[in-house]
Amino acid sequence: MTTLPQTAPSPRELFSVLAAGAMVLLVVHGLGRFVYTPLLPHLVDDGQFGAGEGAAVATWNYLGYLMGALLAIRWHRVDQIRTLLPVSLAVHVATTLILTQTDHLTVISATRWLNGVANGIVFVQAPALILEWLVLRNRAAMSGLVYIGVGLGLLLSSGVVTGSNDWLQGAGRWWPVALLSVPLAWWGAARLMALELPVREGAASGKPVKTTTPLLDRASIPLFLSYAGAGLGYILPMTFLPLLAKLQLPSGHWLLNGTWLIVALVTIPAPWLWNRLGARLGDLPALKLNFIIQLAGVLAAVVLPSEIGLILCAALVGSTFLGTVLLTQRIGRALHPHQGPRLSAAMVALYGFTQMVGPWLTKQWLDAGGTLVSAFGIGVAALAFGLVFVFFVPASE
Repeated sequence: MTTLPQTAPSPRELFSVLAAGAMVLLVVHGLGRFVYTPLLPHLVDDGQFGAGEGAAVATWNYLGYLMGALLAIRWHRVDQIRTLLPVSLAVHVATTLILTQTDHLTVISATRWLNGVANGIVFVQAPALILEWLVLRNRAAMSGLVYIGVGLGLLLSSGVVTGSNDWLQGAGRWWPVALLSVPLAWWGAARLMALELPVREGAASGKPVKTTTPLLDRASIPLFLSYAGAGLGYILPMTFLPLLAKLQLPSGHWLLNGTWLIVALVTIPAPWLWNRLGARLGDLPALKLNFIIQLAGVLAAVVLPSEIGLILCAALVGSTFLGTVLLTQRIGRALHPHQGPRLSAAMVALYGFTQMVGPWLTKQWLDAGGTLVSAFGIGVAALAFGLVFVFFVPASE
């Protein structure tokens, strides 16, 4: 086994590693997954597909994310990450380039599925690789800062779509995303592949690490159920909020693009905010507060007048969903500290599954004659379900 000294990294080195992790999450999540949200109403207007078909495309992307997360659970060793991570980033770039060339719905769906696979792999593996590096240098508490890349990605995606709206159409709307992804993905992958990490004992055998307790028990099952509710609850506004704004507001209204900008702006400081609240209140009380605020945000889009409801939904959901992820992962590790990485990976897969279900349920609702605003009620019910089960999660000792 190769060993490395547990030396503290310099501030410059620490910043560059965290920045690289944030950058690859920005690429696959901001310019991969969530750029589709502000793009969707424009692609519908361009006649590329209808709202129901757009929901189906989103479902294929989330199915890919789930499959990518499952692949990342299977291939979790450092040597495997060094292979899969750059390949997945290359797949992201390639699939985005394909989207610039086609208006064929089947090709778009298949391409977004493959892009989702790449996203799922990177979203699990990049933070895991960085956490291993930070643990060796006694800086594990800083690992959550890589998720700031998600918020920055939302902001960049909003600017890209808004800035290119008047001079691109149809498949051509994907060109700015593709061109931005190439240098950002290359730099992030190059920096992460250069990290010095040891190979753990037994890693070469590929045998799973034995644990003393099952993954699912009376402590963790309520946490899994609450996380499932969170995944289904947040994904509806994060996929359809700009489209809802388009349906409710007149042409030219600032909220047509402004809803996604609000989401992006409030998401950037969210990891820092919920990390502080978890430290001050305790992770479990902070998670209860997080669910209540997020539930209020989705409910606002259903019951309040259009502008007020849209603004509240964007602000409250955008400022909480990353907090749900960080707090739940930390609580899971506290409940099962000996198998934290395994539990974390399982939660990512569960989150991916519920995110896939959300757009699919929305499509069924729309095809049955329901409205998009009433479909947000699915998110309200899911978050209420999740909130109930948070109260059954035991406090860690």
